[in-house]
Amino acid sequence: MKISKLKKEAEKELQKIFNLKDLNAWHKKYFGKKGEVSLIFSSLKEMKEKERKKKGEEVNFAKKELKELFLKKKRGLAKGTKVSAPETIDVTRPGKKVERGHLHPLTLIQREALHIFESMGFEVALGPEIETEWYNFDALNFKKNHPARDVHDTFWIDSKKRILLRTHTSPVQVRFMEKHNPPLKIVIPGRVFRNEATDSSHEADFWQLEGLMVSKEVSCSNFKAIIETFLERFFRKDVEIRLRPGYFPFTEPSFEIDAKLGKAKWLELMGAGMVHPNVFKASGLNPEDWQGFAFGVGLDRLAMIKYKIKDMRLFRQNDLRFLKQF
Repeated sequence: MKISKLKKEAEKELQKIFNLKDLNAWHKKYFGKKGEVSLIFSSLKEMKEKERKKKGEEVNFAKKELKELFLKKKRGLAKGTKVSAPETIDVTRPGKKVERGHLHPLTLIQREALHIFESMGFEVALGPEIETEWYNFDALNFKKNHPARDVHDTFWIDSKKRILLRTHTSPVQVRFMEKHNPPLKIVIPGRVFRNEATDSSHEADFWQLEGLMVSKEVSCSNFKAIIETFLERFFRKDVEIRLRPGYFPFTEPSFEIDAKLGKAKWLELMGAGMVHPNVFKASGLNPEDWQGFAFGVGLDRLAMIKYKIKDMRLFRQNDLRFLKQF
């Protein structure tokens, strides 16, 4: 048998070996005293010197390569390395399941809320998280001595330049009305910051969803109809709401909104009211020509109600056991 053909057969057999017992049998077959390679070496004696030398080099080279393959296979099997021939792979077998990431529950809540309002003709507006005192307080009709301006309520970045972290998303109302003529319908999602103690229902950093609708004839009844529609679609159940008198510097009249989901108890949900004339003036609009309503609700609050979560701090602890539930 030609040495090249013998070498190919030996390599092919070696690829199909997956245990030490078969490997030792292979070694005996080719390198034992009566093995295939040994027999070829014995046959060299009958050849002429020139042919024997050429054939001997060829046999020695093949022997060396097969020995190296043998030792490599032996080391692999001794270490418990799983060796598999390419032809043994089942390409129809399902692959390993790759775990997918999860959207944060507040992201899910925000996307759902915006989708509902957009379907009702509202436009999404955004604004800066770092604000000036003018947009955060003055333009929204806060008095100069209002307690919300104090350090214990607001994170001031630069007290001399009067720059702060916004305490609500309402400044975007003014920024939007400065650049857009009514009629308009916008919703404003975003983070807000307040310097207060953290507990199960309060955070220094949380998310709000603001709404604003301005036209010639907008009224409280328009607001009530829109909010009822939103809540019923958001919670997917019948919702009853009631308006209680309240106070916010940027609305007049102002009211607190309670909601009753199905047969559950009344829940305090959001603040709202008709846009104050001074806010229209600060935005460059004539309050005698326009009227509108504004509302603000915490996205954390909506998420807690929808998912029955009792502690809002869970949203920011990055615990995968919590996040994987959504």
